[in-house]
Amino acid sequence: MVVTGACFVAVTALVKLLGTRIPAPEAAFLRYLLGLVFLVPVLGQLRRIRFDGRTWALFAGRGLAHTVAVALWFFAMARIPIADVTAMNYLSPVYVTLGAALFLGEKLALRRVMAVVAALVGALIILRPGFREVGPGHMAMLFTAVFFGASYLMAKRASVNSSAGIVVAMLSITVTIGLAPLAAMTWVTPTLTELAILMGVACFATAGHYTMTLAFRAAPLAVTQPVTFLQLVWAVLLGALVFDEGVDMFVVLGGLVIVASVSFISWREAVLKRRSLTPPVSATKV
Repeated sequence: MVVTGACFVAVTALVKLLGTRIPAPEAAFLRYLLGLVFLVPVLGQLRRIRFDGRTWALFAGRGLAHTVAVALWFFAMARIPIADVTAMNYLSPVYVTLGAALFLGEKLALRRVMAVVAALVGALIILRPGFREVGPGHMAMLFTAVFFGASYLMAKRASVNSSAGIVVAMLSITVTIGLAPLAAMTWVTPTLTELAILMGVACFATAGHYTMTLAFRAAPLAVTQPVTFLQLVWAVLLGALVFDEGVDMFVVLGGLVIVASVSFISWREAVLKRRSLTPPVSATKV
């Protein structure tokens, strides 16, 4: 999980380095298009599978939600500090918990409600509305977390009848298709350097998901979840040392509150030995 966190922080750093010359939908499209090379091992399996209408609807719905989330994430990443993006992305598992209660019939006990409220308080600590300017980047991240949460819930439903490899492959294909028209509308021809940066984004994102899978095999979610806070530590250091963003202790405090809340929910699910619905923070990444 430590390596996973480092990989996802590397993703944010590269997108930050990319800047704003390439529009967010195009940058997201190129990231997924270049990442299709990692689907080669499962192409044969994909050709042989026949999905029913419900599974197609889940894949399409997840692709749409993830398309919006990724475009918003790229938009936010180029406009607000890395630490802010990392901390606010921790909200996705909280939205998953709420979505599971609203749409999947999952029960919300008082302790889980209190944990969700605490996480939302953590978001307010980060944003501090009225005490600092809340720009388009911060608003984009709020909605990013919502759409990533929706994507995860649909992935959980799709994984009942499809393997993890197929679920990931279909996500990559549907998001690439979904982003294509958005990218075409605002197309700016990328340089070789920009293409290399986006290829690096695809590589680090794939590596992060792989090491995350290894971590889940080695230890329960209640153990691996708190380690995700290290992502915020790396993000703060990177922003301060490389991008001259300074250190905002309110962002660190708010992120800690959110991670503690998500970790508590995961621990309660482990104690109650339920089928986990609350995802790790890293499972809702680009």
